[in-house]
Amino acid sequence: MNCTSQAEIDRYWNALLENGGKPQACGWIIDKYGVRWQIVPTALGEMIADSDETKAKRAAEEMLKQVKFDIAKLEAAFQGGR
Repeated sequence: MNCTSQAEIDRYWNALLENGGKPQACGWIIDKYGVRWQIVPTALGEMIADSDETKAKRAAEEMLKQVKFDIAKLEAAFQGGR
């Protein structure tokens, strides 16, 4: 599921979690029925596909550290900040 804002990510993530979901890595969560969902910011795809390989790599490395995606942290890594 692609989301355009942190609020949208939080809304879907929290709804699944509150209804028996189990968080996984890299934006994945399993709902109470065992269905797997990946809740991803659309900006992440743009960052990883960026022509600047260094920036794209930083975003990918940050992505691998996260369970529920945090857009601000992904953007900070992409821009070179931590």
